[in-house]
Amino acid sequence: MTGALQPLDLLLTGATVITGDEAGVIEGAALGIRGGRIVHLAPAAQPAPPALRTVALPGRLVTPGFVNAHLHAVLVMVRGVAADLGFAPSYTPGVPKGTDATPEEARALARLGAVEALLAGSTLVCDHFVHADATLEAMAELGLRIHAGWRVHDVDFARVPKGEWSFDAALGEDLLRRTLDLHDRWDGALGGRIRVQMAAHAPDTCSPGFLRTLAVEAAARGMRVNTHLAQSRVEVERVKAATGLTPAALLEETGLLNDQLLATHCLYVDEDDIARLARAGAHAVHVPKCNAASGRLAPTPALKAAGVNLALCTDTQHGDMVEAMRWALATGRIGQGGVTADWQPADVFRMATLGGARAVGMADEIGTLAVGKAADLVVFDARRPHLRPLINPLGTLVHTGRGGDVEMVLVDGEILVEDGRPVRADLEEICTEADKAARALWARA
Repeated sequence: MTGALQPLDLLLTGATVITGDEAGVIEGAALGIRGGRIVHLAPAAQPAPPALRTVALPGRLVTPGFVNAHLHAVLVMVRGVAADLGFAPSYTPGVPKGTDATPEEARALARLGAVEALLAGSTLVCDHFVHADATLEAMAELGLRIHAGWRVHDVDFARVPKGEWSFDAALGEDLLRRTLDLHDRWDGALGGRIRVQMAAHAPDTCSPGFLRTLAVEAAARGMRVNTHLAQSRVEVERVKAATGLTPAALLEETGLLNDQLLATHCLYVDEDDIARLARAGAHAVHVPKCNAASGRLAPTPALKAAGVNLALCTDTQHGDMVEAMRWALATGRIGQGGVTADWQPADVFRMATLGGARAVGMADEIGTLAVGKAADLVVFDARRPHLRPLINPLGTLVHTGRGGDVEMVLVDGEILVEDGRPVRADLEEICTEADKAARALWARA
């Protein structure tokens, strides 16, 4: 059958749908999927087309899939340790580094980080680290959207934990070549679920000349650039001493500050920097839990007020975007000193969904639930005590929900998580292999 008579591939009924757009909340909704896209979304009273499979979901919440805009999946290897050492593992003596891992160890660790994010509702992750060729393939096997890249820099990271900063042009050229090779092989693969980003590490770990090179190469290929920006006082001081500029101003001067830039952290940006980000159309990627755990707050309300698009991520400590939303709400209010009308659950939910979709250039495809968009969505079991009563579905999800409430995850209409379990992989095997890899790395360290 064709046209209106063609059956749906899947019909979800009876759930409360949080669309993420002007439609708001639809209670007792029917959501129909055909060919990987949403073709029907309406209250149950409105007749739905017949379906090859119907799943009744009373007592559930359905939301758009989360866009985890900055993740280092391999760094599950330092979970529970690095967060209490004061700064990122790459800068910290005494902990394993990504460069210490073999490709197989990195693959095992990345699968754990990716499946954790998937099980907590992320349908797209931006992942950047070493061994990106091995880890991208490993994560892609799980089915979610992966926007990946090699960690690119020309600083010699082997010396950084000792406080020694030196730049090696050959190192930078090699990492850039690896990124471009990754782009040639993977960008647009698996029906468009895979994209390759230019992961320029940071303004202090890439020399100004190298940043200019990265800007040219990324622009030539239409690549998004995902970087750390103003993530530490050390970065700000080093860039200022070397160039006389703030990190944001340096990115502007080198051609990287534009609407293709995902700037992660943005902790130490001043009013002029915020204005620069807004003028350029750059995207600020907020890391609420990691930053707060190290005693730091990003000026997210000021970024929002200036018109900067805000996305959300989990970075290194965990993969739960529901928890990240809650931390984003709380830390924003701490920064403001109270509850305001312009920093509400809807704002952090938008960061996790449509804000992330805008940052990766996919707002026309994902980020909200609407007829015509890709069927990237998450089903939460809201029958649990901490989600009852469900008077305000969105507020309840942000304030008391958790990634562990996820029951089902779909990407392009394909069910990747069902009954809280990954469909394409053996969860116990993933956990066992990652634990083995991490223990081997710690033993060598």
